[in-house]
Amino acid sequence: MRLLSVFRCATVLPLLVAAAAQAAGPKVNDLSIAFDEFYGRTEFMSLPARVDEFRRSVGARFPQFYGDERIQFSHAEQDERIGAAIVRYPAMRDGYLRKARTFGAQLSGYVTAFQARFPDYRYDGEIWLLHSLGEMDGGTRTLAGKAYLIFGADGLARFHAGGDDGAFFHHELFHTYHEPALAACADSVVWKSLWTEGLAVYTSQQMHPEANDKELLTDFPAGTVAKTKAVLPAAWAQLDKVLDSTDPQVNASLFQLSSRDKSLPQRRGYYLGYLVAQEAAKTRDVAELAKLGCGPARELVTATVRKLKVATGR
Repeated sequence: MRLLSVFRCATVLPLLVAAAAQAAGPKVNDLSIAFDEFYGRTEFMSLPARVDEFRRSVGARFPQFYGDERIQFSHAEQDERIGAAIVRYPAMRDGYLRKARTFGAQLSGYVTAFQARFPDYRYDGEIWLLHSLGEMDGGTRTLAGKAYLIFGADGLARFHAGGDDGAFFHHELFHTYHEPALAACADSVVWKSLWTEGLAVYTSQQMHPEANDKELLTDFPAGTVAKTKAVLPAAWAQLDKVLDSTDPQVNASLFQLSSRDKSLPQRRGYYLGYLVAQEAAKTRDVAELAKLGCGPARELVTATVRKLKVATGR
């Protein structure tokens, strides 16, 4: 009997430890407060000296993100980004610290809600909260071949100062749920970007039906949804032609503010992708759609875009 009890303890204890860890919420590597502390202790130093100190004391703790080579900036360009972040910080400090201090509890609650909708959800990658030097509010990144989920406290303060953050967090969590199914696809192909962003928007909308277009990330810059609706026939026609494109400029014209093409609304791909996902979800559950591999997903996206193009008369 004693041996059986020991065996049971040996079997059950790891399960209890795992359950307790899950209940405590995801582990977050937090550099957000480290930036604030760095700012305070260097306030009377020259800006070049502060930049050097940032690299030594904060940047060195996550070189995969802050290193010059990640986004192919020169050392001088990265210094400029760091310096600009330091100069801008006082104006956002209060909002930044509010986001930083409430982040852990918020994320834990959103993960719990996400797992209630997708019970098989697990994320084994690292999660970081930091000052992103103006890069992001949140998103997945592959750095040196490893997956990360990264949130910028500066971006959260800038883009999510008010309103409900739930749709945003569930959008980013959905990416970590969805991305493994499409790991073998080319990263820069348009149909994949359309599908991943569109399905993330659709899922967050279903989990937060009260969320507005801004909270769903489709209306940035402001007016994007209205402008896209006004040119839907032309938007679908253009999209149909470029679904298999891997041209960075084509992708940028749909999903980034850096687009050089001004003939159609910037970042319209988020809203167009949402419409594609909404149509696809009429016959399949989101969890099923999220498991589609490259071939089936591409086929579904292509067919749905062409269906919606015909429906608008082009």
